[in-house]
Amino acid sequence: MTTTHNRAGRTRHRLAAIAAVIATTAALAAGAPAHAQPAPEAVSGFPAPTEHTQKAYDPEADFTAKWTRADARQLQAMSDPAAASRENSMPEEYTMPTVPQDFPDMSNEEVWVWDSWTLTDGTSAQPSFKGWEVVFSLVADRKLGFDDRHTYAKLGYFFRKADVAERPEDGGWTYGGLVFPDGASGAIFEDQSFSHQTEWSGSTRIFDGNKLRIFYTAVAFYRNDDGSNRKPYDPRLVQSEGRLFADENGVWMTGFRDQHDMLQADGEYYQTGAQNEFFNFRDPFTFEDPAHPGKTYMVFEGNSAFARGERACTEEDMGYAPGDPHAETADEAMDKGAHFQMANVGLAVAENAALTEWRFLPPILSANCVNDQTERPQIYIKDGKYYLFTITHRGTYAAGIDGPEGVYGFVGDGIRSDFQPVNRGSGLALGSPANLNFPAGTPFAPNPDQHPGQFQAYSHYVMPDGLVQSFIDTIGTSDDFVRGGTLAPTVRLDIEGDAVTVDRSYGTNGLGEWADIPSGYAHEIAGTSDPRPIG
Repeated sequence: MTTTHNRAGRTRHRLAAIAAVIATTAALAAGAPAHAQPAPEAVSGFPAPTEHTQKAYDPEADFTAKWTRADARQLQAMSDPAAASRENSMPEEYTMPTVPQDFPDMSNEEVWVWDSWTLTDGTSAQPSFKGWEVVFSLVADRKLGFDDRHTYAKLGYFFRKADVAERPEDGGWTYGGLVFPDGASGAIFEDQSFSHQTEWSGSTRIFDGNKLRIFYTAVAFYRNDDGSNRKPYDPRLVQSEGRLFADENGVWMTGFRDQHDMLQADGEYYQTGAQNEFFNFRDPFTFEDPAHPGKTYMVFEGNSAFARGERACTEEDMGYAPGDPHAETADEAMDKGAHFQMANVGLAVAENAALTEWRFLPPILSANCVNDQTERPQIYIKDGKYYLFTITHRGTYAAGIDGPEGVYGFVGDGIRSDFQPVNRGSGLALGSPANLNFPAGTPFAPNPDQHPGQFQAYSHYVMPDGLVQSFIDTIGTSDDFVRGGTLAPTVRLDIEGDAVTVDRSYGTNGLGEWADIPSGYAHEIAGTSDPRPIG
């Protein structure tokens, strides 16, 4: 959950956070009735998007909002069919500015860097710690090929001085090393015969004093020499506790030896490896909901719990208005092969104060027959509205649907709502430049007709005040491209109701500084230096 802040000083940041929570709680307590939000008018040649009420439900309720086929088809409805080769076909107001190829590397070429997140408190505000800003990232050895990084990913961290007016081009970060002791994240797996064991994305919370809890995805792969699976890979949502320290020279961490296996996919709400060896179950993001004091919730990526290829999509997943001349039936969509894409966003609630025990709740969003990945979901609260942000690839859309890489957003009145997709009912909040008139290609072989920014950025993380951080993947087309492996320039979104647009006044034509992840206030702890460990 991210509560927005202005950036005029630590005190105002902290007061803004408190005021936002109070205002949100008061609005929800008042019990204002939800009203149906009229769907945008249909574009000629395309269906109308589904009408969504934004109405909030109890988090425990058996209600799941749907990102429907009718909604997602608005992506192509807003794409310019006349956009020529290498032009962006999507609306500029929803498109990330183009990132230049001459980018600096934040790690001084020590590691590949991709999915990243900040040090946060329970409201997802971003504190500094004893004068330092801290960010967590998935990292891998630069000796590996960039596309081999996923099976060797480890959780690393970076730090830099807070409240610095002018920074070096690379953002001024220092790589602190790996977070977990060697072998700690693999110890939870009963079957220790894995071929690879890795760490994937999550979130990090700071508590009283210097206590940290990291929520992340521990993954074990069981592969044969030819790369095939001898059994499905095993992802777990895991929590580990450690301590954060700092002195005038930098930041370090201890602990994280004990790993708590919080959740494994259940096969009832969330697809398992037995149902689909290519299932998704990862990216825990925890937060405290001001509407439910004393409760801690988690959103995460999942898939709807059907066997792979099962024809499970419904007319509700289609979402067309009765009589819409551009509608398709569920059978027609599944005949195209759309039923292989069954993404959802999961919800769980903590059952103890240590946040080691959790209970599944029904998904808060499904994208059946729409998309197969709803990665790194977040809850972001602004003006009493709850925004669900998630990221997805162009290549994970179902047959008959197309849209750019980037951030997708949904707005409602609570963490479980009849979420309305933002921006003309499409869901697109911030896409990389793309041309839907031409095939995508891949990051390691971009299509020559594509916009050079199609794969420029991914794994976007929405921060307070609408700031967005992502990593660079590939910039360019087949005849001239470079791979990334470092953080992209920060951009800013204006978030108002069901409209989310790029702030072109931020930075230079919308591009801020490289890897700029600012803290909003100072964590409440004495600023005295900690003694460095011996050895």
